[in-house]
Amino acid sequence: MNSELTAYITLICTSGVLNLYLCFYVFLKRHNYTKIARFFIFYTSFITIYCFASAFGLMSTTIEEIKFWTIIQYAGMPFSPPLGLLFVMQYLGYKLSIKKYIALLIIPIMSLIMVATNDLHHLHYRIFEVDPILGAPYVHQEIGVWYMIHGVYTFACMFVAFLLVLFSWKDTAKSYRGQLLALLCGQLVPMVTAFIYLIGCTPPGVDPVPMVLWLTSLLYLWAISTSQMFRIMPIAKDSIFNSINDGVIVLDESYRLIEFNRASNGMFPQLEKSMFGMNFLDIWNSLSGEVFPFELESVTNNEELKLIGADRLERIYQVRTSALHHINKSQGLLIIFTDITELKGLQLELEHQAYYDELTQIYNRRAFFQICNEAFADAKSTSSSFTVILMDVDFFKRVNDTYGHYMGDLLLEHVAKVCKSHLKENALFARYGGEEFVLALKGYTASEGEVLSEELRSLLETQPLVTSEGDLSVTLSFGVAEATEGTEETVFKLLNKADKALYSAKQEGRNRVHVYTEREEIFQ
Repeated sequence: MNSELTAYITLICTSGVLNLYLCFYVFLKRHNYTKIARFFIFYTSFITIYCFASAFGLMSTTIEEIKFWTIIQYAGMPFSPPLGLLFVMQYLGYKLSIKKYIALLIIPIMSLIMVATNDLHHLHYRIFEVDPILGAPYVHQEIGVWYMIHGVYTFACMFVAFLLVLFSWKDTAKSYRGQLLALLCGQLVPMVTAFIYLIGCTPPGVDPVPMVLWLTSLLYLWAISTSQMFRIMPIAKDSIFNSINDGVIVLDESYRLIEFNRASNGMFPQLEKSMFGMNFLDIWNSLSGEVFPFELESVTNNEELKLIGADRLERIYQVRTSALHHINKSQGLLIIFTDITELKGLQLELEHQAYYDELTQIYNRRAFFQICNEAFADAKSTSSSFTVILMDVDFFKRVNDTYGHYMGDLLLEHVAKVCKSHLKENALFARYGGEEFVLALKGYTASEGEVLSEELRSLLETQPLVTSEGDLSVTLSFGVAEATEGTEETVFKLLNKADKALYSAKQEGRNRVHVYTEREEIFQ
């Protein structure tokens, strides 16, 4: 065996030993690593098979031995490029289905079968024999159709993996680019070497690729030991960072912008990487034209912020901050924006349904009691007068029986609309139930409530409901009651008084206002 061949075998065995070491090293520590370690174990194990089979092939003395070790080579070599691609994709955060994993390995499996059965069809090697000049273990070969398919596929896997890593370079923090360098070389070195081999610029009869794989192995070993390659994968983190629906803006300890994710850019299209290093408060002013409404140090609770978006529609964001710490030292701040516009809209809709009458769109009974109890308690604490008015649509059953419930609903809407148009904003107006309405007036006496009731009664009497079937007149009866100062009166007791006054108004002929007096207790 000449010294040149010995050097080839030594280099190849070095590559095999280093890859075998990497395979076992990662396998033994796999429980401390992320799932990407599994792909690396398979990747290096197939490279190991390829390298040692190549070494034994160079020690062969007959064509039968050479063919055997070539088959063993193809049990490893065709699988390593697609496994390397899967390793890179997993590192970058790409998710593939089991079917796609299997699909990537179909051509390597076919290549192994083609080489193992080549003497039957010669589709992989048209000619495969001992070199007539150099002798064994050097081989003279002429490639076949399947060799071309195999070569294109192998080159494509390495090239795609190389491009994926290269395109991720600029989005990766400088401190982690060593990992990328290892990945880039892991694809580039064998790809370039294979290309040089295919164009005939390497020693004849020898595959030079396994001779250079020791270099990529050393780079992987360096990346694993120095930059925690399988523990911290910044590109995968970046993929997750940019897939978050919330807008995340990262500031340093001086509140200067150092990073933001894609969601932030969607929320604030003017946000650009050229703003890196600028103070966030200045950036916010340029983005919104306003001063940031919260103190950055104190936005620990969920704050709400309204902004006009790029679509000129109002958006509502929940804003919260989170301090970045490293060994008990502040390293910056995360500002997180969550778009809650739809949630807020749904919340308002649910609140509206809970507190407003569906037909008349004024407060319902539940809302009336909740608000009225608070207003009544406040009036008692400040010794303010407080009056409630119960009103009832006269002969409403007759309207339903004569014109139908649809017309009855229109009449109730009409009454609510006319009354609401005449009332001040501080008046608590609600549908009490059926054809009854209630009005609570803080700061009003019974006499002032009586005046307002007369105004409403007269207004409704002169404004009939206009329908396609003609005008429908409507009148209301009113019962007015004022809270008695210095008593343990409640809203329910006050409403009971107003109800008795309303009963008297109806008894006296309807379409009138009656104020509660002590006399009501005697006659009812």
